[in-house]
Order: sequence, then C-alpha cells, then structure tokens
Amino acid sequence: MRDENGKVEFLQGNEACAEGAIAAGCRFFAGYPITPSTEIAERMSARLPEVGGVYVQMEDEIASLAAVIGASWAGVKAMTATSGPGFSLMQEHMGYAVMTETPCVVVNIQRGGPSTGQPTKASQGDVMQARWGSHGDYEVVALSPYDVQEMFDLTVECFNWAETLRVPAVLLADEVVGHMRERVVLREDVETVDRELPPEGEEVERPFPLEPDDLVPPMPVFGRGHRVHVTGLTHDERGYPCTDDPEVHRKLVRRLCNKVRKRAGEIHESVGYDFIERDSDIALVAYGGCARTVLEAAEEAGVTVFRPKVIHPFDEGLVRRLLDGYEVLVVEMNLGQYYEMVKMALDPDCVHLLGYPGGYPPTPERVVEEVERLGG
Repeated sequence: MRDENGKVEFLQGNEACAEGAIAAGCRFFAGYPITPSTEIAERMSARLPEVGGVYVQMEDEIASLAAVIGASWAGVKAMTATSGPGFSLMQEHMGYAVMTETPCVVVNIQRGGPSTGQPTKASQGDVMQARWGSHGDYEVVALSPYDVQEMFDLTVECFNWAETLRVPAVLLADEVVGHMRERVVLREDVETVDRELPPEGEEVERPFPLEPDDLVPPMPVFGRGHRVHVTGLTHDERGYPCTDDPEVHRKLVRRLCNKVRKRAGEIHESVGYDFIERDSDIALVAYGGCARTVLEAAEEAGVTVFRPKVIHPFDEGLVRRLLDGYEVLVVEMNLGQYYEMVKMALDPDCVHLLGYPGGYPPTPERVVEEVERLGG
C-alpha cells in the first residue's frame, strides 16, 4: 500500500527504526543481539545487502561500537543497536567517539535495570546514562520516539544531527515503542545530511582546530588521500597527543561541548515537540512510550501537556518558556531522571514526579489520580 508520501506498512517499532536508518543512508551495522532490540539487527542483516551495505554480527557490544566508529572514519554512515547492559558496555567507546568527533548512531531500546533487570519489559532508566555514561565533559544528541512512525523519523534525525555535529547520536527508545506494531509511512522524501568533507587529496594541516568558526571542522575520512592521526587522547590541532597542556585541553573540551550546547534550541525546533495548552494550572511532562498514556490522561483531566522529543541537549529556555507558572508533573518509567533536569529549569517546589519503574507505563487512570492529588 502507498500514500502520497511513500510506502505504507504495518511494522514493529524496531523494524521501522531499521528502515529509517537505511533511508538516512546507513550502509554499515555492527551489533550483538540483546532483548528488546534484536529485531533491529535481524532486519538490518536482511536489508543492508539489498542496498549495498554491510552487516556484521560482533562478539560483544564493545566491539560493535568500535567497528561502527571505524566504518564511520572510512566514510560510511554507521549504526549499532542495543539495550541497557549492552549500552553500559559501550560507554568507553561513546567517550572515544566524542573525543574523535565520530558521527555514528547508537539505538538503545531501554529495558528494566539495574543489571540484567527485566529483559522483556520497558524502562526509561537510561536517560542520565545517555548523557553522563562515559567520563569527562561532553555532549551528545539523544532523541525519544513515542510511536512507530517516530521510530522511523527520529532515526533519520539521529543520523542527520550526528553528521551535522560529528557526534554520537542516541535513539533513546523503550521496549513499549520498540515492540509495538503500527501503521508507518516509509517516507521517500527524507531529507538527509552528509558530513562536511575537505576536498579529496587535499592536505589537511589542522584536522582538529581548537577554535574553528562553526565549532565543527570538516572530517578528513580515510581513503580520500588525507593524512590524519585519530586518538582518544587530548590532542592538538594536528590530532597528535598533547596531554600536558591545560589550555589545549580546555579549548578542545569546550569546543566539543559547545558545538552541541549552542545549537540546543535549533535541535529542539528542528526535531519538534508536542505542547498542548489547556486552561489549567497543571502541566504534565512525558516522553517516549510513557507519553502515550499521559497524553490520554491530560485530555481526560483537562490539563496542559508537554512531550519533548529531544532529551539531550536539554533546552532550559524552552522548558521555562512553556512551563513557567504551572504545577508540573513529570511522568516517566524510572525514579526521576528527566524530572531532575526539569527541576533545574523551573521552581523546584512546583515540579513533582510520578516515577513508575516496573516494566509498564502508568495507566491514564493512575496519572489522573495524581493530577487530582495535586488539585487539578
């Protein structure tokens, strides 16, 4: 079946994610099976050979992201997919991708934790890990889909922002959305972004400038005649280790952070968000699979609701503009992670939490009860 925008299929969220990656230009996938993300690897193993791409099943999640980083430096858009325990194993290479400015996409279909936790149940417990899982100061982009169509669309957005900013981008989904099946349009009008490259064969004297005009230097990928040294160590503008100069480190790390922070508003506006304003003193905040029941509850209770699609970078200005003056109830499938960020942006006495771990989102009735308790 088709509509005016493309082919229409009835797909699982994980399958739609794979299709979004291919539409975005992904031609390399390395991964290791883990519930509840395995269907992404399964579909990529079938689809990538059909479009001239390469699928590799690795020995573990650490090796998976290492292979993705290598493929990216060879000039290919690359992705991996995992869940909580595997995402934990990837954190060293997340930091390496940040320091080497490697565009790549990591899909995390969240499940209950800590440790092995609830392999087949949903969670939103990796929100802070996506931002702070590796060590040091850094920024990444993390997007949260709430339906199958957004599993397709936001995967494309992850690739575009990874390529634009030369950062790892995380599709921070959850088991609810990864495993549900819905109608999805596999859009053929997808707008894609490719990283900026220096002219082929041109000598690149400063592949890692400390203070470039736009904060994101062109990427001299291997195989195009460029000579470049790539290291996770603090490096000078040539890419060579320079670990004993505090000013070099300060300039480098500030640039790595600012190239994302300074575009936070642009990322939120480009990816979008839902804000449904109603005549109420209470506003609900929810994202991902949890937002599906919260949107229903907000309509029933007659209260305002904000659904962010961008989790990181967090835009304090946007949150203040939309939610200042409300009694805010953040609903999420954890014990309060996005909630902590909202509290920093608003009067903390006006921000409340319905934290709901356990593998399932709260029912609309449970959310309405909490609204009534707050006086709505």
